[in-house]
Amino acid sequence: MTAQHSAFCVEEAEEVVKELRTALAKGEISLPSLGLDPVSLAREAPCPLVELGRCSVETARRLAAVLR
Repeated sequence: MTAQHSAFCVEEAEEVVKELRTALAKGEISLPSLGLDPVSLAREAPCPLVELGRCSVETARRLAAVLR
């Protein structure tokens, strides 16, 4: 994997996190731990995973309702 491809992967992941945060906010849902997984960023050729993190039961209910 080239450095250019890795940089694109990181940029794409950062953008999708912003998009997801914005979409969740429209439903008045906040996932405080939403971000890029630091372990996947530490690889030699990073292509990060998105970390959704933990949330309260109430937030999980609201998220499930929005997804239905």
